[in-house]
Amino acid sequence: METKQLLDEIREINLAYLLLAQQLIREDKVAAMYRLGINQDVAELIEKLTTSQLLKMASSNSLLCRFRFNDALIAELLSGSNRDDNSAVSQSHAAILMAGQPAEAIT
Repeated sequence: METKQLLDEIREINLAYLLLAQQLIREDKVAAMYRLGINQDVAELIEKLTTSQLLKMASSNSLLCRFRFNDALIAELLSGSNRDDNSAVSQSHAAILMAGQPAEAIT
């Protein structure tokens, strides 16, 4: 994949993520903070971004979103790799495990 194409795709993902995050925050800040894995300071910053600021952030050459877990158990629960469990139970278990993790701030 060419560098320009890769950067274009990163920009598209970033923009979609920021637009979704801003919409979720404006609809229900507490639920959005949980779903996005962010703290109140970051949520307020995203909520206040203008369209121009959103586009500027989205143009970063790094992904702004990331996986919320570094735990193989959570990945297995979310992906359904463990065939013995009920899908709804697995997803609920993963949500409980992720809810116990602290929201991380951008530093």
